[in-house]
Amino acid sequence: MEKKEYGTVDSVETFEATLAKVREAQKKFAKYTQEQVDEIFRCAAMAANSQRIPLAKYAVEETGMGVVEDKVIKNHLASEFVYNCYRHTKTCGVIEEDVAGGMQKIAEPVGVIGAVIPTTNPTSTAIYKTLLALKTRNGMIISPHPRAKGSTIAAAKVVLEAAVKAGAPENIISWIDIPSLELTTLLMRESDIILATGGPGMVKSAYSSGKPALGVGPGNTPAIIDDTADIKLAVSSIIHSKTFDNGMICASEQSVIVLDKIYKEVKKEFADRGCYFLKGDETDKVRKTILINGALNAKIVGQSAFRIAELAGVSVPQDTKILIGEVESVELSEEFAHEKLSPVLAMYKAKNFYEAIEKAYRLIEDGGLGHTSSVYLNELTEQEKLNKFASTMKTCRILVNSPSSQGGVGDVYNFRLNPSLTLGCGTWGGNSVSENVGVNHLINIKTVAKRRQNMLWFRAPEKVYVKKGCLDTALSELGNELGKKRAFIVTDSFLYKSGYIKPITEKLDKMGIVHSEFFNVAPDPTLACAKEGAAQMSAFEPDVIIALGGGSAMDAAKIMWVLYEHPDVDFMDMAMRFCDIRKRIYTFPKMGEKAYFIAIPTSAGTGSEVTPFAVITDEKTGVKYPLADYELMPDMAIVDADFHMTAPKGLTSASGIDAVTHSLEAIASMMATDYTDGLALRSLKMVFEYLPRAYDNGQNDPVAREKMANAATMAGMAFANAFLGVCHSMAHKLGAFYHIPHGIANALMIDEVLRFNADPTPRKMGTFSQYDHPHTLEKYAEVADYLGVKGKTDADKLEGLIAAIDQLKEKVGIKKTIKEYVPDEEKFLAQLDEMTEQAFDDQCTGANPRYPLMSEIKQMYLNAYYGTKN
Repeated sequence: MEKKEYGTVDSVETFEATLAKVREAQKKFAKYTQEQVDEIFRCAAMAANSQRIPLAKYAVEETGMGVVEDKVIKNHLASEFVYNCYRHTKTCGVIEEDVAGGMQKIAEPVGVIGAVIPTTNPTSTAIYKTLLALKTRNGMIISPHPRAKGSTIAAAKVVLEAAVKAGAPENIISWIDIPSLELTTLLMRESDIILATGGPGMVKSAYSSGKPALGVGPGNTPAIIDDTADIKLAVSSIIHSKTFDNGMICASEQSVIVLDKIYKEVKKEFADRGCYFLKGDETDKVRKTILINGALNAKIVGQSAFRIAELAGVSVPQDTKILIGEVESVELSEEFAHEKLSPVLAMYKAKNFYEAIEKAYRLIEDGGLGHTSSVYLNELTEQEKLNKFASTMKTCRILVNSPSSQGGVGDVYNFRLNPSLTLGCGTWGGNSVSENVGVNHLINIKTVAKRRQNMLWFRAPEKVYVKKGCLDTALSELGNELGKKRAFIVTDSFLYKSGYIKPITEKLDKMGIVHSEFFNVAPDPTLACAKEGAAQMSAFEPDVIIALGGGSAMDAAKIMWVLYEHPDVDFMDMAMRFCDIRKRIYTFPKMGEKAYFIAIPTSAGTGSEVTPFAVITDEKTGVKYPLADYELMPDMAIVDADFHMTAPKGLTSASGIDAVTHSLEAIASMMATDYTDGLALRSLKMVFEYLPRAYDNGQNDPVAREKMANAATMAGMAFANAFLGVCHSMAHKLGAFYHIPHGIANALMIDEVLRFNADPTPRKMGTFSQYDHPHTLEKYAEVADYLGVKGKTDADKLEGLIAAIDQLKEKVGIKKTIKEYVPDEEKFLAQLDEMTEQAFDDQCTGANPRYPLMSEIKQMYLNAYYGTKN
């Protein structure tokens, strides 16, 4: 879309003119059908999601608060999760009908919403509110916070322009360019309803404006840790929440109340995980920094623990996660008892659970009523305690065993709590809503949200043929059972000219199946290559597609398959990043309506024959895009080692190490299961035993070749279901920038990633309900045990495992550093930031157990380039 110029709203006159335009647009919008509205909603959500990183950067640059990587997650939640939650909700016309009772419910829009946006979450809140307005056929005028007006307006523009392009009326969303108290007050008075998020003063103004208002009160979340709690889960969850965007979500924990019996153990766990307990006069220094003249000190909001300590004149390690003050008073006179919107936490002792509840109640009573409270206990054995907590606490969100920042916003740790960035506090907090804003706002609803795990699965092709020589039997199905008539073979020029397709074409000829071949697939296949093959495929009209080769041929064939069956599909839509494959904005088209897909690997490594993934390169930008969807899963895989016998040493080496990294990343993944771990462990053992033999002896060792073929496919099945991690994210970009073979790129990064993931006190852990605390080191130690690597401690076993991997790499001729493959140091350093950001945004990053900051990815690249440890 061409860049559009908008009129500036900076006075009463310009505001009145803009309001008239928005009202006129809303009158048109009110007549739209559900289908029109849903398409506008979808396109706007996709546009916002695609800009999540630039908007996150803009917000941090403009406000000087928070963490870019965490604001990326907020933007993701505001677009992907909100869309997923309401995509099927009817908001137009008849939404409920009881024919027998003679009842109809008809939805009508409110009109023009006045949206007040806070400085703490400027882009995500703007995305969330504008999407809700579009879904409900309302107009909206935004009043941004003066210190965040640029990023707020940028987010609104993204949504507006996508909505208008999809058919929404122009001017349906607008904003105040130069916010002032006068214009914000005018907006509240002139709009039909106010959607207010911000400080208590602003929310009070909204409610006193004379217009209906959906506003939210302040939070002061207390978290109780009972002596039946899983301490690692509790401490990990609180750290995960309290450090998220430097504690700026109003639901984040402000106090933790710990029972005497476990106080020392909990304190040690916090300390071991990088939190700092204030000592002596340090507590008083931080007290004086938290509040200034009785009000929250704006200078600490959204800052790091180190920066806050620096402001207070306290010396702490630079990587400190949270400043913890051990205090006793729960009265307003205690500064630590207030909402702090930063990684500063109060910690209290309680003799028993019931005393803990009394303290928790006092903490919310003087600031935080109606918002959020949290408890950690054994929910199976301590239901009586939970019932007492739930009945006592006057909060609308009662979170059980969940980080309150992410748990409060909904749909992450409990899937019945709707995603929202406006968290109502009910009449207790002086609000008109008592739930996460989005549906019923007329009653107070107490929601007890217990942590739950996602359903997981194990998916594989319908049929996987194995054993040397199985090709003939497998292909027989095409004629005998499937009745196929026309086969399209996708391969590369080397395999084609070398006669690899001959056994396939001879079998097809015997069965009377006509065939055509496409052999223009190059390493790192491009979108242009896929389009060329799809055009040839469309002209031939096959009912079966056979991909023969390594990952490149299979990946290219998968994209050709999509373009053949769905020629109008948008590649960038398919490539859009998602947090959770079940909640993605983009719905992959149904595959297999025209053609059955068969994958036949000729190298032992990629596992693409049994995975729902394809990596394709945009030849215009050089960016590699890993696509992921189970519609891309082949229907049949034929793992016949006859095709592997003459693979050259370089390919054997690179693909074999690729299989190693597949297994290691699947084991570490937050989505790993017993099913995937079993396959990955067995695959690793086979690779360590048989890769050197296959590399040294080639076709003279058919047993090694077959074992490697099976190991690669097993690793593929493991990561097809557990997904991969940051090693592959970085390898994808290393390959794209410098044309390093994918397996080699993974080999160069794996040592760094193992050490990175194994840190027992990571700066940030991944966000996934199954993943309750950092435990990747233990999993790596399990791998070491399985492979017979010795060590007294888990850390020793990790280093032994890395040494074993390095020995394996050396045996198969892989160099030690990136620099040996990319000697131009100046070029590497010049492109490092761009490569780092692309790696951070790679689809594989999402399943990594340690959520990486861009600076951490950059450091891993540097370590791997120079061969240094950090």
